[in-house]
Amino acid sequence: QVHVVESGGGLVQAGGSLRLSCVASGRTFGTYVMGWFRQAPGKEREFVAGISRGGGRTYYAASVKDRFTISRDAKNAVYLQMNSLKPEDTAVYHCAADGTNYYASSRAPDYDYWGQGTQVTVSS
Repeated sequence: QVHVVESGGGLVQAGGSLRLSCVASGRTFGTYVMGWFRQAPGKEREFVAGISRGGGRTYYAASVKDRFTISRDAKNAVYLQMNSLKPEDTAVYHCAADGTNYYASSRAPDYDYWGQGTQVTVSS
């Protein structure tokens, strides 16, 4: 069993920045692909960014590419640096862990463990 906890959300003005953190406990962290997803009210959960087990490969949704950066440390944390935030980035952001694949998938069903989410609100 893996426990995933996000933090770092909040309220920010358009153009601002936030850094989300996610800590995964349980099985060896380095064996997980990690991903960030988000869900806005009335919308389906969507992929935001993912990072491979070793951290060498990163993947981004087109809507956040060049604004968001995903990274991970060697211990048990993954981060999402969000710059140039837009009102349409407003959502609950979830961190997820995939213990099966080596490279990050953009499909939510491929992830085994999920955090409760952290709210990000971007005002115009």
